[in-house]
Amino acid sequence: MDLYQLYLKSTGVSTDTRKIEKGNLFFALKGPSFNGNEYARQALEQGAAIAVVDEEPFYVDPQRYILVPNALQALQDLASYHRDQLNVPIIAIAGSNGKTTTKELLRAVLETTYSTFATPGNFNNEIGLPLALLMIKPKTKAVVLEMGARKRGDIAELCAIAKPTHGIITNTGKDHLETFLTLENTRKTNAELYEYLAGAGGTAFVNIAYKDLLEEAGGVEQLITYGGQGATVQGHVTNLFPYLEIAYMDGDEAIPVKSQLIGKYNFENIMAAVAIGKALEVPNQLIQRAVAAYAPSNNRSQLVHQGSNTIILDAYNANPSSMNEALENLEQVEATSKVAILGDMLELGEASYEEHLLIALKLKQLNLSHIVLIGPEFGQVRDKLDCHHFNTTAEAKEWFNAQNFQDTLFLLKGSRGIAVEKILG
Repeated sequence: MDLYQLYLKSTGVSTDTRKIEKGNLFFALKGPSFNGNEYARQALEQGAAIAVVDEEPFYVDPQRYILVPNALQALQDLASYHRDQLNVPIIAIAGSNGKTTTKELLRAVLETTYSTFATPGNFNNEIGLPLALLMIKPKTKAVVLEMGARKRGDIAELCAIAKPTHGIITNTGKDHLETFLTLENTRKTNAELYEYLAGAGGTAFVNIAYKDLLEEAGGVEQLITYGGQGATVQGHVTNLFPYLEIAYMDGDEAIPVKSQLIGKYNFENIMAAVAIGKALEVPNQLIQRAVAAYAPSNNRSQLVHQGSNTIILDAYNANPSSMNEALENLEQVEATSKVAILGDMLELGEASYEEHLLIALKLKQLNLSHIVLIGPEFGQVRDKLDCHHFNTTAEAKEWFNAQNFQDTLFLLKGSRGIAVEKILG
């Protein structure tokens, strides 16, 4: 593969002229509002070694340009060919909630024993995943890849590129309903990972609590369950607040694990990392240390202290499933006073009103000092409960700053577009 030889001599791959490094291969990708072919010349001027284009008018110099039928397909083919050169475990993580936390926990566990590569940021779609694969160096001994999806076939497409040897679906939730339309479509899309593993002779990890996922993984010959009673790798929660602590069983011995994570829902994320770590022969002591040392960031499951107040900051994203889990966790934690500050859940399409209404009705059942809702979607159901409603986070921040909260536990959660965390800034 001539392009692969050029890749090996390059300093890496880029699709963005704003991030070109000298010696890069530039792939001219196209989208609804941009045409990368128009930036190929600029990429070369900024130091790119080769520009891969897919429109003949932009193929102006055979020495510095490569013309292909489709630049995105060429990128994916190159990444898949590079993956074929790797004889290491390739662990794929799909699911509705908890993918990134599970990925980071697993990275922490595996890198105690192996030179490990994990998907950077959210490089988890048809463009990001190939770019991630092409970042993997020859010395790497374990790979952890996050796989995202918005429609049927997305996970199957990513599996065809990455060819995972191991895989896990964290759960099936109500994410991206605007494009998935139904929970069943979400489930079937995630299950494409297990379908691939069944055909490829791979290993699947399944949370024993999710009967639907156990059913979807039924065709996978090598199946490892994790979670509660009856699982291959069994564990339980030993402490909930301020930070989650668990214990998992190794034979008759209970292995205690501390964490810097909050929320009972993170039990399954920790157990996933434990199960995969044990399958890849990471010693218990190193698993304990890795999980205990992992500190969440990017507004995911973080605990913030402001004076006498404690804030559960889980504002990176939100969908109905994760919002319910966050509220159930808030309900379980003991505190003198509790306040929920919630932003709109986006990308729900026609289901948006009903899903925001269900959250509003759940909030009514909780013993909260204040309920603060932010955004136009929650605005449609504000009259269903006693709450403060603001159209924007900036307006909510003004209200928040005017209060004098003491000894209060807050939950801040909402979709990325609402940026609920700005209330604290």
